[in-house]
Amino acid sequence: MGFFDKIFSRHWGVHPEDHKRPAADAPVLKLPVAPRLFIPLSQHVGAPARPQVVVGQRVLKGQCLAEAQGNISAPIHAPTSGTIVSIGEITAPHPSGLPLVAISIEPDGEDRWIDCKGLTDPFSESPQALAKRVAEAGVVGLGGATFPASVKLALGLRSKIDTLIINGSECEPYLSCDDRLMRDKAADILSGVRVMLHSTGAQQALVGIEDNKPEAIAAMKEAAAKYGEIRICPVPARYPMGSDRQLIVELTGREVPSDARAADVGVLVHNVGTANAVHQAIYEGRPLVSRLITLNGGAMAGPGNYEVLIGTLISDVIAFAGGYKGTPARLIMGGPMMGTVLPHAAVPVVKGTAGVLAFTAAEVEEREARNCIRCGSCIKACPMGLMPLEMANFIRAEKLDGAEKIGLSDCISCGCCSYVCPSNIPLVQYFTYAKGAISAQTRAQLRQDATKKLAQARQERLDREAREKAEAAAKRKAERAAAQAAATKHTEGANA
Repeated sequence: MGFFDKIFSRHWGVHPEDHKRPAADAPVLKLPVAPRLFIPLSQHVGAPARPQVVVGQRVLKGQCLAEAQGNISAPIHAPTSGTIVSIGEITAPHPSGLPLVAISIEPDGEDRWIDCKGLTDPFSESPQALAKRVAEAGVVGLGGATFPASVKLALGLRSKIDTLIINGSECEPYLSCDDRLMRDKAADILSGVRVMLHSTGAQQALVGIEDNKPEAIAAMKEAAAKYGEIRICPVPARYPMGSDRQLIVELTGREVPSDARAADVGVLVHNVGTANAVHQAIYEGRPLVSRLITLNGGAMAGPGNYEVLIGTLISDVIAFAGGYKGTPARLIMGGPMMGTVLPHAAVPVVKGTAGVLAFTAAEVEEREARNCIRCGSCIKACPMGLMPLEMANFIRAEKLDGAEKIGLSDCISCGCCSYVCPSNIPLVQYFTYAKGAISAQTRAQLRQDATKKLAQARQERLDREAREKAEAAAKRKAERAAAQAAATKHTEGANA
């Protein structure tokens, strides 16, 4: 059965064929250091990091290359030892192929670490101190969101979090890096989870893992057996179970309102990869400089999971894995449902790169869109309970405010509606376009408002200055008149 042979869920979401094996079962391979690494300054939610190195400088593995800039940001560290050869633009891992700024390192072959100092007893430290260490290590959400992990940990103390959810569902087809990580590093993941519990003040941790990963569930249950506060919770294999809101409902029964955050209902969600990175940051003192990624797809010669340094070109990863079996029809970073189509493979692996898929023409299976038959399948599949077709109709008519009123902002762009549509209508593309257009309108309105405020402030300043000048002139005139009157009176008095 092919990827796009649709299996409809009785509830929200869809059941695509997972296509996770044989990649999930292959042992992890460690990629050698590439001849050149390109480390983008922006590979997290928030402001890009600010460079702290110069061209020609020698650096050690784990050394801070760029510091966080602002409250929502994350530092960037050297993935290996070597020399900074440039700080400039490279192609972004994005369909647009637009440039982004990156620091380029020429490795020296020594792969020599900085002096890393971890904690032997992190539970004697304050939650704030642990969050600071996680921040300094550059740890972000490794499930794809790339939100700075320390910000969410600090949020726990302010929002009275009682439950920490660890997302191990990995619901995207073809991807298996989280599955492999749970099989191989269960103890380290749970060590990171315990640190997260201490940092957030949560009383329990629920680890959600889709039931199509029996080996991972077994490994995690064995590792969690001695921790009463951590529970391993198999969940149905249903896409998009890995979405925060869906996983929260599945594990706790709590529903996050559309205008609220998970923390508002007492829950924080982190990925299993993030938990593993927290363990490394706290116990080993090591920043985030590498990650596990999945290579998969019909055109990939060596499907499997690979430990890769951040900044390695995807073309180097694919070459190490044996290259392609044939020319790929599409190259995707991430999963097939929500991943990013790449312009080419000469783009770097970043912190949010969960996988790279090389699809054949048969897997892409592009079909011509036809007229809607009003079957309602998109409504049944939508995990957010929206009306995708009605939103698309508003967007086609350029009535973006109408789409907003019926829930466009709640759309998580999971693609379930497009996946189940028998007429092959690219619904999610409409929503992506509309969100971009609304965002552009909002930015334009903000610029307009700012310009208006500046103009208004300028006019107020000019009016104030004119008023002050007039008042000063009037005062001077009055003083001259008073002086003249006094002089006249003095003269008259003298004459008398």
